Amino acid sequence: MAEIDGFARRRIGTGAVTLSVQEAGEGPPLILLHGFPQNGMCWGRVAPVLARRHRVIVPDLRGYGESDALPDDAGHTVYSKRQMAADITGLMDALGIARADVLGHDRGARVAYRLALDAPARVRRLGIVEIVPTAAFWDAWDAQLAMAAWHWTFLAQPAPLPETMIGADPVGVIDHLLRSWTRAKSLELFDPAALDSYRTQARDPARIHAMCADYRAGATTDRRLDEADRAAGRRIAAPVMFLWAEGGFPARTGRPADLWRTWAEDVRDASCVSGHFAMEEAPQAVLDAFGPFFA
Repeated sequence: MAEIDGFARRRIGTGAVTLSVQEAGEGPPLILLHGFPQNGMCWGRVAPVLARRHRVIVPDLRGYGESDALPDDAGHTVYSKRQMAADITGLMDALGIARADVLGHDRGARVAYRLALDAPARVRRLGIVEIVPTAAFWDAWDAQLAMAAWHWTFLAQPAPLPETMIGADPVGVIDHLLRSWTRAKSLELFDPAALDSYRTQARDPARIHAMCADYRAGATTDRRLDEADRAAGRRIAAPVMFLWAEGGFPARTGRPADLWRTWAEDVRDASCVSGHFAMEEAPQAVLDAFGPFFA
């Protein structure tokens, strides 16, 4: 698989799985976590700039990119954000990192805030791009949001229904999702090497299964974990910077920053003119929001 410019890729065991990880730069550690239907290559336009001041670590989440893709379990815990967050603490242990800044987009942002809740001592500052917490997003569903975020319920259907349907034309499905979630409704804004990596992983049935399992966990285990934390009054202790796109999913919930303020002590937010894939559509806005925050 391709690499981000200036980054080196290697495989690192985290305990339960082995992750494919790209790394570059020196300084305070900063971990970047990607979302669906992408992999670590989505950070290609911002990671090299961040690596001028940070030790930047870009893993492919379990099931994505070149990381291990395990079969799901009946309880949908294998791809729960709690388990995926544990992969990141395992990665930090393997790299000798006690505490890091963490920036996540989409599914990676769900892993990031779960990491901040489950292992608060490991997260110095938390960056969130283009999500609201899982339970809060489900709470906000109405007919309009259900039509826009249809993949949440489609991918979460019992196996092998979505896997079979996606398998009929995996690249066509991934291209449709990527195109439809951009502001310009175009694939041209994606770096060719990154786009090729998204298409390559879509051709692997084990990775399609992993992506569906990720959403099955989101509809079950992840939602229950959030609801339990909310009922117990648990909040994110790390300072949070939240970037949301004016044309993205969180904007459809009404006041997305206010949702985060019910979950964290210290929340700052900014919006940008972009679709869902802010790092690729509006990389300078991402750097403007998070460069000073992590500095």
